[in-house]
Amino acid sequence: MAHDVLETLRQAIWNRQLQPGIRLREEELAEALNVSRGPVREALIQLEYEGLVIREQNRGASVARLEREDLDEVYSLRMALEKLAVQLAVKNHNDSHLAQMQVVLDDMRSVLDDTVTVQRAADLDVSFHEVVIKSAQHKRLYHFWSTLRPQIYIFLLSRNVANADFREYMLPWHQDILDAIRDRHEKRALELIETHLEAAYTRVLVSYEAFLGSEQS
Repeated sequence: MAHDVLETLRQAIWNRQLQPGIRLREEELAEALNVSRGPVREALIQLEYEGLVIREQNRGASVARLEREDLDEVYSLRMALEKLAVQLAVKNHNDSHLAQMQVVLDDMRSVLDDTVTVQRAADLDVSFHEVVIKSAQHKRLYHFWSTLRPQIYIFLLSRNVANADFREYMLPWHQDILDAIRDRHEKRALELIETHLEAAYTRVLVSYEAFLGSEQS
C-alpha cells in the first residue's frame, strides 16, 4: 500500500496535478487516497529524499519548486555520475546488460510515431540511462544516480521529450552509446555521453526557463 501511495503522489507531482508550492496535508491526502495517514507519511518522507517535496518548520510539507539552480546542480552531478558509469560499463557490462539496452532501443522506435506521449518518451530515455548505470556494476553509483532520477524526469517532462526534434535524435544517439559500450571503446563512449548530456542540458534549460517564466506571469 505504501508503495502505491508513493507512486500515486510521485506521478501527480510529475504530471503537475500537484503544482509546485502546493501544501501537502497528510490528512487530506489520506482521505483522497482512501488510506490511513501512515502510508502517506512514509511517501512524503521518500519524496522529500528525492527532492520532490520540501518540509519547512511550522508549515509542513509542500511540492518543491525546482529553479534554474536546481537544474544546473542536477545536470552537473548527472554528468559526473554518468561519465563514471560509462567508463565502468565499458569494462563491466555483460550480455544481459546489452540485451536490456537493446530492448529499450527497440521500444524507442515507437517514439517516431507522432502519437507518443511525453511521459512515454521520458520513460524510455530514463530507462536507457538506468541500464547503463546498472551495467557499471557499482552499487553506490547506482544509489546516488537513483536519487536524482525523479528530478531528471521532471526536467525531461518540461522539455517535452515527445516533440519532433527529440524523436529525431533520441534513437541514434542512444544507439551510438550502446555500440561504444558493446565495443568496449571507452574514449568514444565518454565523448558520446558528454555530448549527449550537454545537448540535453541546453535543450532542457531553454524549455524549463520558459516554463518558469509562464509560472511567474
